[in-house]
Amino acid sequence: MKIATLTAAALTLAAGGVAWGQAAPAPDAMRAAQATYDAKPDTHGTGPYPAVKLTDPGLPDHVLYRPADPAAMGAQKLGVLVWGNGGCSDDGASARLHLAEIASHGYLVIAPGTVLSGPGAPPHVDTPPPPGPLGVKTTSVEVSAGLDWALAENARKGSPLYQRIDPKLLAVSGHSCGGLQALQVAADPRIRAVIIHNSGIFKDNTNPIRGITIAKSELKKLHTPVLYIMGGPTDIAWPNGNDDFDKIDTVPVALASLNVGHGGTFHDDNGGRVTQVDVAWLAWQLRHDAAAARWFKGKDCRLCTDSQWTLRKKRID
Repeated sequence: MKIATLTAAALTLAAGGVAWGQAAPAPDAMRAAQATYDAKPDTHGTGPYPAVKLTDPGLPDHVLYRPADPAAMGAQKLGVLVWGNGGCSDDGASARLHLAEIASHGYLVIAPGTVLSGPGAPPHVDTPPPPGPLGVKTTSVEVSAGLDWALAENARKGSPLYQRIDPKLLAVSGHSCGGLQALQVAADPRIRAVIIHNSGIFKDNTNPIRGITIAKSELKKLHTPVLYIMGGPTDIAWPNGNDDFDKIDTVPVALASLNVGHGGTFHDDNGGRVTQVDVAWLAWQLRHDAAAARWFKGKDCRLCTDSQWTLRKKRID
């Protein structure tokens, strides 16, 4: 049996409801959202390499997303994206549609935890949440462990990933509390691209999420361009993400916002609109794709001219 899990949006909102002083969604709404999400099948993504969700006995406490047939990529190497779950939860399937879409474009994506929602999850058992602030169930160490494992598999003869990963194509991303984990991992010199969803560092000495502590000084450790994707003014992380943007002054930074709130579009088909922005950022930053760069560069960039998006940027053009 398993304690009932929430969707990524509901879980991060519930955690944020305590952390950011907002009310958590009603239990009935969370259960309905969970049921809707669980009923959706796993998808293969829209990229050129149909993706699969799987686990590996060599990394049993993580969920993997990758092209079903890495050999189909030919001479092209896999990039690696390690992911911090919303709510710092241990549900490695909480953003499965989003992560599978990214994987279908030629990436191994690794999320900490196990499959606790959607296909392959054990039955749900309704239990009341514990009193007080919700604590994290994963840490940035576990997010980073996915990177270490991938590189080890790349070097291990007999692995399906043997010599199929480019160690220069390494990225980190995360949602909400998982975005804070991603900012911690971003200091790793192996990382070449960073994407932060619906998140931002709290004012110093005000860390309200039990189990994670991060200061604004972490922003000084960034050594790659960083993209923030926010959900507009109703996003509970909106003030923190914009404050991060204002304070980052050593690397290129962009903040793209779509008015969908804190939950993003992760549960839309193939991860929705925010996922396509992720795919473009990774293609630009890791593979130097000029067409992908046009999503962000120039006064007439794709996000600049899309009325549904707003874009702030520094050192991008």
